[in-house]
Amino acid sequence: MSEVLAFLMYAAGMVAIMAGLAWLGSRARRRGIGGEAIGVFNEIYHPSAHQHRFEVVEQRTAPTPDRLPGAGSVT
Repeated sequence: MSEVLAFLMYAAGMVAIMAGLAWLGSRARRRGIGGEAIGVFNEIYHPSAHQHRFEVVEQRTAPTPDRLPGAGSVT
């Protein structure tokens, strides 16, 4: 009887952990947070998904003399 109880406790613990992880993942997706961490696990467990993650970087050009602030007020 104690073996059955030990197995049921182990199984209940595993179910609780998996349910908690599923809840945490769905909450992170809804809020749009944790994309870096979830993206890694998504690529591991769904290699055929081919979801690419792109990092958007704003590119700024160096100011030229005609684009400097106050360039029109110089006489």
